[in-house]
Formats: sequence, structure tokens, C-alpha cells
Amino acid sequence: MARALPDRFNLATHLLDARLDDGASDRIAIRTADRTLTYREVAALSARMAHTLRAADIRPEERVIIALPDIPAYVGALFGIVRYGAVAVMVNPDLASDAIRYFFEYTRARAAFVDSAHHDTFAKAVQALESPPRFLVVDEMFEHRLGPLPDTYTAFASHPDDSAIWLFSGGTTGRPKAVVQTHRSYVNTTELYGKGVLQLTSADITLAVPKLFFGYAMGSNVFFPFAVGASCVLFPQRCTAEEVFAQIRRHRPTVLVNVPTLVQQMVAHPNAAREDLSCLRLATSAGEALPAELYDRWTSTFGVELLDGLGTAEMWHIFISNRPGQVVPGTLGHVVPGFDVKLCDGDGAEVTGGDVGALWVKGESRAIGYWQRMDDTMRAFRGEWYVSGDMLRRNADGSFVYCGRSDDMLKVSGKWLAPGELENCLLQHPAVREVAVVGVRDEAGLVKPYAFVVADRASTALGAELQSFAKRHLEPYKYPREVVFLDALPRTHLGKVDRHLLSHTAR
Repeated sequence: MARALPDRFNLATHLLDARLDDGASDRIAIRTADRTLTYREVAALSARMAHTLRAADIRPEERVIIALPDIPAYVGALFGIVRYGAVAVMVNPDLASDAIRYFFEYTRARAAFVDSAHHDTFAKAVQALESPPRFLVVDEMFEHRLGPLPDTYTAFASHPDDSAIWLFSGGTTGRPKAVVQTHRSYVNTTELYGKGVLQLTSADITLAVPKLFFGYAMGSNVFFPFAVGASCVLFPQRCTAEEVFAQIRRHRPTVLVNVPTLVQQMVAHPNAAREDLSCLRLATSAGEALPAELYDRWTSTFGVELLDGLGTAEMWHIFISNRPGQVVPGTLGHVVPGFDVKLCDGDGAEVTGGDVGALWVKGESRAIGYWQRMDDTMRAFRGEWYVSGDMLRRNADGSFVYCGRSDDMLKVSGKWLAPGELENCLLQHPAVREVAVVGVRDEAGLVKPYAFVVADRASTALGAELQSFAKRHLEPYKYPREVVFLDALPRTHLGKVDRHLLSHTAR
């Protein structure tokens, strides 16, 4: 991290109040379809949110859930919770009832900011709990009702290592685990990646495809721009290629925060070649691997540099990334300065010579651990290091290639197959829009690669064609034994492909 933090440190003061102190009070902080908010207005909104928590008898260090769409009240609630000294827990507002109940039982959150459209669903889901939470309902009159409250609130004297915001792991099996992250973590990556790699300035306007309950989006579309006095675009609508194009036309952002799924949808859109993205100085991609073929289609269509990178909830945000002007398609780029990365075998020994190994990473963005998951914490957090399930290969130039998750690696015909390798191959076929490869056990108990494909023209003939295509481009054992066509790939609560569900679907 660029500088040491004092013993009393609150993230809301660092990212928001400091803008008022450095003369950015009247700069635009948030842009929506029908209004803008200055830093002064966002600070006042967060203060009133803090007063609301006090009136609701919430105590500092207790958990408060945010289940809101991407509207200014989300940012106000987040900074209000942190300012008050409570812990923000960000969840998807469109959760099903059983998931809602799980998150409240697991986190023991005493209150939640919920919009009026979702209030009844949330209230019904938790009504049987022994201590139901207090719902703070955000509707069209919400900010008006806050008006009489004071527009200042002195930030709680937090410690840099106090819990600030809980994220959730993006695993594809089991219940999500809460990742306990600190004030220090958010500052560290903001300095190293937001300012260092993305080189954000006060002139930037950011626009995010993923919603704010993703740590990736919250960082790139709020914390990073707020740290430099820039502005962010918020919109509550479901993200589609059409919606993203419309937001770009309206706001002319300079940085687009993207994910591979929407990258593919944008380049495949029938009007893609006619869309003007010249306002963008760069775009980022994370969440899933970005195939080189998809990168090439993006740049040839839009002429905008796309920086693929890798981050985890356990390290909060991106710690390996391509750099502006130095992108190597098909790679994650290099380690973000300030982090250390090594690749190890199952015994913890570093691998050499370009071999695939499990990712170990350390830096000041490392989480405290998983809430109420001590066994998982002991396995994943080892001294200074966080041990990820991601499998990577280091190239001779120091760049990294993503090879999949350790639990996704397939032993086929006695040899290892990284699903991503077969996926990247099949994506080169012009009929393939999306693909996920998982291992399925046959009657003899042997693992075989199955390809689940979203295609322009699904047919038995195309399935056979894709098998032959893979055989021509890869070693013969790597071809998919079955090709299953789907209208869409199933996804987890964080929008990643649900490989666990796919593997069971094929059985």
C-alpha cells in the first residue's frame, strides 16, 4: 500500500469526506438517467443514512444488509453503514425466498435496506425467524423522508483492520461463504489497482455491467472513481447489450467495467458495428476467463482496449491484470505491484518451467477469513498467503494464463484436461456463442468431458461438427464426448457458470 494508515480510520472518510476537503464538493459523483449527485450531496445522503441506523437502534459493528438495485440510495446506504461503524453485507436484491432466509440467518443482520419492489418478498422470507430484522424501505419518497435529518454524521472511529464490508465467495457448490473484509483491504486495492493500473483521474466516468453487490463492480464503479473525484454511472435495469449501448450513448463514459458474458453479447449484437464506443479509453473484464478469440472480436468491433484480470473476494479485487497498451490476449497479464503471487503443487511447493499450479497470493487486501467457516478458513488462509482454487500457468514473460479451478480439472484417459482449453477451442467455431465444459462420469465411473453449448443453430450435425473441430485443433483425448445444446448456461448467485449444476444435469 502506498502509505501507512492511522490507528483510527474509516473508509467513508477516506473515499467520500476527503473529496469535500480537497475541493471536489461540487463535482458530480453519481450520474443516472434523470439526475446527478455531487460529492456534497452523496456525503449528506450517507450521513442521513447513518442517522437512520441510529434511530433504528442498530449498534456499531452489527451487520446491515443492502439489497437494493443500482441507484444513488445504494451508495448512500453503503457509506452510511460504514460511517456509522456497522458492517455492510451486500446481497442480490433478486434472491429467492430460501436464499434470503439463508443470508439473514447466516449473517445475523439486524437491519436491511430493501427497495419497495422487493420488500414483501424479503419480509415474508424472514417472518419466521426468532429475531426478524428491521427493514428500511427505499421508495420514491425515501430521500424526502430523510430530509429533516442532519446532513452530517461524524464517522465512527474504526480501526483499519475492523470489518467493513462482507463479500461472498463465488463458489459454484454449496452455500455462499461470507468473506470478512476490512477497511484496509479496500484502500489497498484502490491505490494499487484503481489508481495504479487503471490510472483513473477526476476526468473519468465509469460504467459497470455487473451490479454493485459484486465486489468487482463496487470497487471499479464506486470506490475507485470516488478515490480520485471522478463520477460513476448507475442504472437499475437488468444488464443487456442493448441497455449497455444505451447507457454509453447517454453518458459517454471513459471506462467500461465488463464481464465476458456481456462482452460476447455486445460483439454478437446485430448493431454492434454501428455503436460508437469512442468515448471509452479502456474497458476491463473479470469474473471469468476471457478467451483470446473473444478479445480479438471485441477489439476488431469496437477498437477499445480490454484489460482482462483476476481477483477474488478473499483479496477483494483484481491483483493480476493486463496493462493499458500492454495487453497480451489470452492472458491475465502481470501481477499488480504491491501483491505477490506464486503457483504451487498440492504439497505447497512452487512449480517451475511453465507448469500449471494452484494460485497463492499475498498482499494487504487479504481478508480476515470466512464467517463461521473455520475449516475453510484454515485451508485457504495460510499465514500471509491466500490459497485459491484457481489454476494458473506462468509464461516466460511473467504473464499468467488462467487454466480453470482445481476442482474443475479433469483427468481424461489418464491425462489432465483444463476445461478452459477446450472451451477456448470451441469458441473459435463461428456457430458457438457460449460454452462450458464439465466432467461427467460414465457407467464405468470414468470422467468424460461434456460440452454445454449455446449456439446459433443447435443440431445433431453441429454437435458432431464441434467434436471433429476439437479433434483437429487439440490432442485427440481432449474432444467433448457429448455436446449438449442449451438456450442459456445456468449461473450462480454471482453470475458465474454453475458447473456443478451442469455436471448433475448430464447424469
